[in-house]
Amino acid sequence: MLNNIVEKVTQRIIERSKESRKEYLSRMQSQYGKRVKREQLACTNLAHVAAAEEDKVKIRLKSIENPNIGIVTAYNDMLSAHQPYYRYPEILKEAILAEGGTAQVAGGVPAMCDGVTQGQVGMELSLLSREVIAMATAVSLSHNVFDGVICLGICDKIVPGLLIGALSFGYLPTIFIPSGPMPSGISNKEKAETRKLFAEGKVGKDALLESELKSYHAAGTCTFYGTANTNQMMMEMLGLHIPGAAFIHPGTPFRRAITDYAAHQIVNNTAQRNNFNPLCEIITEKSIVNAVVGLLATGGSTNHTLHIPAIAKAAGITVTWDDFAELSKVVPLLAKVYPNGSADVNQFHDAGGMAYIIEQLIAGGYVHTDVKTVVGSGLHAYAKNPLLDSTGKLQWESAFNNDDSVIRSKDNPFSHEGGLRLMIGNLGRSVSKISAIAPEHRYVKAPAEVFHSQEDAIAAYKCGELNRDVIVVLKYQGPQANGMPELHGLTPALTSLQDKGFKVALVTDGRMSGASGKVPNAIHVTPEALKGGNFAKIKSGDVIELDLENGVLQALVSDDEFSHREFTLADLSGNKVGLGRELFNSLRDKLSDSETGASLF
Repeated sequence: MLNNIVEKVTQRIIERSKESRKEYLSRMQSQYGKRVKREQLACTNLAHVAAAEEDKVKIRLKSIENPNIGIVTAYNDMLSAHQPYYRYPEILKEAILAEGGTAQVAGGVPAMCDGVTQGQVGMELSLLSREVIAMATAVSLSHNVFDGVICLGICDKIVPGLLIGALSFGYLPTIFIPSGPMPSGISNKEKAETRKLFAEGKVGKDALLESELKSYHAAGTCTFYGTANTNQMMMEMLGLHIPGAAFIHPGTPFRRAITDYAAHQIVNNTAQRNNFNPLCEIITEKSIVNAVVGLLATGGSTNHTLHIPAIAKAAGITVTWDDFAELSKVVPLLAKVYPNGSADVNQFHDAGGMAYIIEQLIAGGYVHTDVKTVVGSGLHAYAKNPLLDSTGKLQWESAFNNDDSVIRSKDNPFSHEGGLRLMIGNLGRSVSKISAIAPEHRYVKAPAEVFHSQEDAIAAYKCGELNRDVIVVLKYQGPQANGMPELHGLTPALTSLQDKGFKVALVTDGRMSGASGKVPNAIHVTPEALKGGNFAKIKSGDVIELDLENGVLQALVSDDEFSHREFTLADLSGNKVGLGRELFNSLRDKLSDSETGASLF
């Protein structure tokens, strides 16, 4: 039986989205089931489509009975999780030819690595890259010669961008194919400790680099449960992966088998077969709620409080932070994966992983099972683990739990509520990932120290100016101010202060990484400082109360005092040029607020 709150929130989303969802589905249904009539293209157009192909492919492309699959790839060599995609087009073309279809790379999309740009100027393009990826996906599919879509992407803004773009073509069957996580290196705890020691000046850069190289050491996603791996959880919850595909290592026979199976499935889902299964019927109000529930149950990245609303909007669905907050009150926390635990995603997967999480969420009535997925109707297929039998054939087995320290049952959760808190008060609305924060650190009342850049805050720390109880307030980090870069560079410094016994916290209109760590925070403050309001008017010395348990973010400043304070906009001219930022100024100005996804669309 479905949990009453899950049902209530779902119905509220359905009602709120009634007109926009109807309009979206009307657009999609006008194209339903139409096999691409390539013979209706002008002869020159079709010749261009087939020009570079082998004769056997050219013959198939002339016929509407042979589905042609468009591959949109985010391959590059710099991003470890995407490097394995180098050979995927060849693999997929071969597998799809065996299924009686054809496949072509429709286009490529950019794929930033947030790990490379953390703390660098380029991070100011990171969130905006999601919108560029969405538009590039649309351009890739605009030729109207494809009967289905394969999206190759894993990491932070890339999966949301691909999905937003694909939803414009929601009348086409679509599947996402991951490449998997890298093998485990040194523990995340050891890596974090070295970073803290470096921030304190106790180890040098050589020791830090050695630690980082041992952590990020092979092809695949980073092994902590940040935004990239939260994306993979989300794809399982949405039913857009082959069940259990998320956390299988790259370059293994197992990964090849599940990739081949995905190629088989996308062909099977086209209108030329008897299993037409368009993307717009998979992404629904119910599946979006399932994605939010998965985020809460696993303690996933706060970045998804931006991405899920943006994805939902692309499908005509409106989701708010109130929906996240209400679901968080009833959805149990079933996983402890770094940064809200010591295990990495490989240990999470080996313990039972997504199959066990989904099995328990189904058993507890926390998710909708009556949804469509790329493998058919119902979520139950995702409550099973894939394996290769002795003949090399894929099979699926019942879910299991091998380690109660990493994953728990619905009856014995790590917490009886999810890992996210909506923060409300006179500074605006914000969110916090409390699953990573120890109970003794969830209340801070201290004077504010206000900064307008991450660099200034770190400089103050290095000078010893923050060696006290303090709430660091970092303004002008919102979507329109500077593109909302992640502020992960603050984590080692703030962690060091906390470990010294000081009460510290961070309040910002910017983002933290999916690996935001153990320091209490209120992030994504909206309205952002650029828009004025009380958050823009906060001054150093003002006392702020941050109560994570009760969802309170309050400056102890009277309404009368705030009303008489003048708002002086900071000089943001330095955000407008350098490393390509000048090309994005007109886009950044149009980004929505954080609660609606910080999106152009």
